[in-house]
Amino acid sequence: MARIAITDGLSKSAVQLLIDAGHQVNLEPPKLDGYDAVVIRSATKLSRDVIESSPSLRIIGRAGVGVDNIDLNAATSAGILVCNTPSASTQSVVELTIGHLLASIRFVPKADRDLRSGEWTKKQLRGTELFGKRIGFIGFGRIAQGVGRVARTFGMELHAYDPYLPVEVALEQNCTLHKEVDDIFKTCTHIAVHCNLTKDTHHLVNSHTLSLMPGIGADGIECGNHLVSCARGGIVNEDDALLALDDGTLSSCALDVFENEPQTQHPILHHPNFHGTPHIGAATHEAQQRIGVEMADLLITYFNGDTPKSVVNRDVLN
Repeated sequence: MARIAITDGLSKSAVQLLIDAGHQVNLEPPKLDGYDAVVIRSATKLSRDVIESSPSLRIIGRAGVGVDNIDLNAATSAGILVCNTPSASTQSVVELTIGHLLASIRFVPKADRDLRSGEWTKKQLRGTELFGKRIGFIGFGRIAQGVGRVARTFGMELHAYDPYLPVEVALEQNCTLHKEVDDIFKTCTHIAVHCNLTKDTHHLVNSHTLSLMPGIGADGIECGNHLVSCARGGIVNEDDALLALDDGTLSSCALDVFENEPQTQHPILHHPNFHGTPHIGAATHEAQQRIGVEMADLLITYFNGDTPKSVVNRDVLN
């Protein structure tokens, strides 16, 4: 029997799977010392101090994709396995990204705000189509490829920057792979961010890269420039994005993630051509069910003496 702490909640069915497997589960642990495993989401930060003060921990489960809220070096040094659930929320994030993209080009948030304030702004809200435009992906993993498949059905041309992606994968997805990130911005009027947050991607989307966007689609239509990010906060420089909205470089900006969360104060939130959501990419009933069950399976596998399928810090296994 293992003692498992769950700090940010998990689906009831997942908790029951762990209990049925003979494990003890605490949904409100006062601290992590004395627990064999902890399951977290993005709200919990596992710093070096927290990890080193929890010597009984053997495995950290990240119920979601990003692990930037875990000090991986500290976990590896302590011999703690870190696992995530990389595929469980893919469809939900794909659909939210497409939702933001469509809302941007057809002024859905602005139209709604205008109606609520008593304004009938039909003549001012002439949008553009996705058909015939180029979409550029910063990172082209599972989620971006899912967005790409939907974008192709709209008649979009796919481009991507991903230095870790085999060329063959891009070819299979009918996507042009670029070696330099600047080339994506020079080529595409619609940008979707789907990479991890690292020291190399921090503020990768900034005044310089945004200034390269053409504003004219591959079909010759003046469609403006549009940015969507449902990846991780900090990849988009929010101050620079606001400047780009102010000077017209960006026609729209839609963010589900922010550098500092919860975020309710940044002035970009009040720009008429911005709309956002509070980090809800994986917040669907279906995704949460999949995430919980997958995480429970990972922990049960580990405590049965086998290696889970999604180990992030594989050096621990050596």
